[in-house]
Amino acid sequence: MTLDPTATLGDLVTQDPRRSRILQEYRLDYCCHGERTLETACLEAGIDPAELVDRLDLPHTGETPTWQELDIAQLARHIIDVHHRYLWDEMPSLGELIDLVVGVHSERHPELAQVAADYESLTTDLASHLAKEERILFPSIIALATPGAEPIFPGSLVGPITHMLSEHDVAGDLLRRIRATTGDFAAPDDACPSCRAMLKRLEAMESDVHEHIHKENNVLFPRVLEFERTR
Repeated sequence: MTLDPTATLGDLVTQDPRRSRILQEYRLDYCCHGERTLETACLEAGIDPAELVDRLDLPHTGETPTWQELDIAQLARHIIDVHHRYLWDEMPSLGELIDLVVGVHSERHPELAQVAADYESLTTDLASHLAKEERILFPSIIALATPGAEPIFPGSLVGPITHMLSEHDVAGDLLRRIRATTGDFAAPDDACPSCRAMLKRLEAMESDVHEHIHKENNVLFPRVLEFERTR
């Protein structure tokens, strides 16, 4: 069956997460702007939709990621356990490595100072963002989905979710800047093992944050708002 070009980028990745790497290859943002149709995104980027449809129409494996089948409370816990935990562990450690690399290589590669500055902005914003989700929004989602539970946040979650969406855009912009400054995380010819490790970890963090934002923007948050509307 031919893939539908009018499907949204977010839905396409939710249906088959393997597609995320292909969309990243074409520089199509499926997380912060996953509401766009494939057709529209291709038109805006000057990409032949037929070419991308063919690339994204992957063989069916019969496997479905378990997170797709979770209810909103379970999905909120999954995001905390998988993506938040990864960031809390990785952010300080990678920050130390970046400082080390900048200290050694900044004279030959002054662009590394910009990478360090953008990384500091990114992790400062993410730390605040994760804390707000863990202390307010996600407990409120879990309470919302738990029969008999007292509400944690007064009123609708539209406001907090809208704020989180805005913060996701900021993180996405900073990640794009880091990718651009590093030339798509390409190691210079004179890069030492620490520099190469730094670039690989930055790329891995970008991939995880994209998946993280996708699960919230395109799956969890729409389901929460629909649950509020219909309960």
